[in-house]
Amino acid sequence: MLDKKKFYINGKWVDPIKPNNFEVINPSNEEVCAIITLGGTADTNSAVEAAKKAFVTWKETSKEERIKLLEKLLEIYKAKWDDMTDAISTELGCPKDWCSAVQTASGASHIEDFIKRLKEFNFEPGFDKGSQNHIVYEPIGVCGLITPWNWPINQIALKVIPAFATGCTMVLKPSEIAPLSGMLFAEMINEAGFPQGVFNLVNGDGAGVGTDLSGHPDIDMVSFTGSTRAGKLITKNAADTIKRVCLELGGKGGNIVFADSYPDAVRDGIRNVMSNSGQSCDAPTRMLVEKSIYERAVKEAADEANKIKVDLASKSGEHIGPVISKIQYDKIQSLIKSGIEEGATLVAGGPDKPENFKKGYFIKPTVFTDVKNNMRIAKEEIFGPVLSIIPFENEDEAIKITNDTEYGLGNYLQTEDKEKAKRVSKKLRAGIIYVNNKPADSGTPFGGYRQSGNGREGGTWGLHEYLEVKTITEWVN
Repeated sequence: MLDKKKFYINGKWVDPIKPNNFEVINPSNEEVCAIITLGGTADTNSAVEAAKKAFVTWKETSKEERIKLLEKLLEIYKAKWDDMTDAISTELGCPKDWCSAVQTASGASHIEDFIKRLKEFNFEPGFDKGSQNHIVYEPIGVCGLITPWNWPINQIALKVIPAFATGCTMVLKPSEIAPLSGMLFAEMINEAGFPQGVFNLVNGDGAGVGTDLSGHPDIDMVSFTGSTRAGKLITKNAADTIKRVCLELGGKGGNIVFADSYPDAVRDGIRNVMSNSGQSCDAPTRMLVEKSIYERAVKEAADEANKIKVDLASKSGEHIGPVISKIQYDKIQSLIKSGIEEGATLVAGGPDKPENFKKGYFIKPTVFTDVKNNMRIAKEEIFGPVLSIIPFENEDEAIKITNDTEYGLGNYLQTEDKEKAKRVSKKLRAGIIYVNNKPADSGTPFGGYRQSGNGREGGTWGLHEYLEVKTITEWVN
């Protein structure tokens, strides 16, 4: 069991002002894998004070200085790749092979891309030719960064790196139920030699440190990834200080499978929604299938779901692990049972744990058919390996059903008709449309419409979230 009860404040690992120990549970075996401390207001204040003091000098550093430090951080990250994989696998229950190839890899990918974007970014673009007005981008200030448990280092990198790159200082609060990857990242930052106070880490829960950060008068900007419910609370708490709030929240992705989709579209859709044990905010959890291929699609979906193995995170091979916690397990079980009670047809998986698992928060890969879009399993974000299949008659109906949600993060579209793909994509209200299950390139913006949040992460758009824009008149070169 790991002892992780210190915070990283002002370039040092320090003891909490008032210990409040918290057990981190390994979801594969339900055993305690680490002890952390949940910070209090005094700890948060200390971290914010350090960041505020450091901002005075850090904001004056050159782009070249920041690039050099980020390149050093990337070098260290790659050297500690296996350590990061072990941390994420332990805290999240993510199978090691997939964790290394996807979860750990995402952190490196974001660092690399932000270095590229920073090298290309012009902080003083000027204005119209002949104008004496000048435009300047400046760091927004001290940032409160609150990250989730489902993609821990992915989201940390998407927030910490652009904050570094733009000259901001920060306080990071990783998820208290998956804090190990964030603490390892803090060790890397320390080794890279970032100045004291530029980066600070305080563990805590949303009600404590999260609330303290979002309402703190010396925090200039809050970036939060998590549930829509928590995002609303953060927005309200931040309102009194008129700080910028960037939110990446929940989703209920629709995956439209037209009759002219490529042969493996349904099977790929199943694999997509079940990956990471269904714990992705942009997972395609509603599969809309054109009626002419509905029966075939249902058989393929059930067959593919039944092929997916469930096993321990520590084992090699292609399988999914447990979900993160008992709370999450119980929520998913409740929603699976609601699907049965509301009249959906269960064709794969179902309630309770898979056979041979007495411990661990394991969920059977589950598929429902004959789902109506007003059922709980079609409306609520399940955040587990559960798919709802909904039939549709035509293009207009597919668009209507897909958009019939309070969310708008990621939608999916399967068709070999390129013009149809363009036409439908433009009518879907979401921040990203994945056509034919193709992933987005590094550096593209990620974020949602409506109750999936505001703002964008990634690439140049991610840099802009941490910048203020200043106009200066009578600028003479």
